[in-house]
Amino acid sequence: MNALPLILFLLALACAIMLAIFLPAYLLKRAVQQPFPSHYNKILRKNIPVYSRMPADLQLQLKRLIKQFLHQKKFIACDGLQMSDEIKVTIAGRACMLLLNRVTAVYPALKTILVYPSPFIVPRIETGMGGVVTHAHQSLSGESWSDGRVVVAWDHVQRRGGEQAEGHDVVLHEFAHQLDSETGVTNGAPALGSKARYQRWSAILSEEFAALQQAVALGEDTVIDPYGATNPAEFFAVVTETFFEKPWAMARRHTALFEQFRAYYQVDPRDWS
Repeated sequence: MNALPLILFLLALACAIMLAIFLPAYLLKRAVQQPFPSHYNKILRKNIPVYSRMPADLQLQLKRLIKQFLHQKKFIACDGLQMSDEIKVTIAGRACMLLLNRVTAVYPALKTILVYPSPFIVPRIETGMGGVVTHAHQSLSGESWSDGRVVVAWDHVQRRGGEQAEGHDVVLHEFAHQLDSETGVTNGAPALGSKARYQRWSAILSEEFAALQQAVALGEDTVIDPYGATNPAEFFAVVTETFFEKPWAMARRHTALFEQFRAYYQVDPRDWS
């Protein structure tokens, strides 16, 4: 008789462990098997124009990834913004474009996306010459944090048309940082899978990064946004924007760099143009 409570406790513990192991996978499977809502399709066609020009298999991939993204990630509206399906599907769609055709998890370290209506203010601490510490504030349209959060300004997410031609996309930029950080350090070299690929990646990106820095210093016009000259991590994020937003210009002017990104992302955005 005295053993019965212990047996019941062990059974309950075993059940709890089984639920913890298998329930998330079951719920995810159920979520991705749900039909893709028709109004989600309308959002994609409106806010991600290249979606309509993608082949059917990529559209199906993207919709499945979006369903998984929306199931696993939490969206938080900030500073008076009202969260909506349009906001969530647009951000998820742009973020998941970076995962097409690739055997990878859906941003496993990412838990939360904070969305502001417009650029937000963040504190900065800078140490200058002589160790002088300066406290300042900076206005940002997006930021990727190492604690499982991405922050974006919705008005910048919405900007298409003319700015698209300039190669800017805040979602592509910040989620490229998320991919970069999956190796444990954000340094412009995402997970590539082999030593040979890392060596080739390092050689080409180092050369292109130095060339961009020189071009910016000389005031020359560049296909890649000058912000990419800040550091290797920003270079990777900015070139990701360029690859998806200005693929033809990048392929002409930076052929070797374009091929590295085509091999990494496993798509060729020129096919959608």
